[in-house]
Amino acid sequence: NEGLVKPGIAPITCPQGSTFRRTLVYKIARRPVDLTEWDARMQVRETHSATSTLANLTVGNGGLTLGGSAGTITIYISHEDTSNIRAGNYVYDLELVEPNGDVMRLVEGKFTVTPETTR
Repeated sequence: NEGLVKPGIAPITCPQGSTFRRTLVYKIARRPVDLTEWDARMQVRETHSATSTLANLTVGNGGLTLGGSAGTITIYISHEDTSNIRAGNYVYDLELVEPNGDVMRLVEGKFTVTPETTR
């Protein structure tokens, strides 16, 4: 069970009105973790205790893509969706769900949306 691993801290900057796509690689001892049959979820909120989400990404809705034996996790938010998030500082975390149902927070941090000038 990798759930005992402390989450990484990684600030994310997202340009408002732009397509946001980033790929992470989950590795242990420099070797990619096989994410075949795993699930993932990520949420962006104004604060940790906020009841509503600014972005709710899952494998099922296309916001997250897992790369199997390569250990990759691709985060995707459309330009239409980033246009609807007002510029500011928010929080996020990304959780992985193992095939046995165990949940592990892989990474967390500040999610900053920078203002769009060209519209």
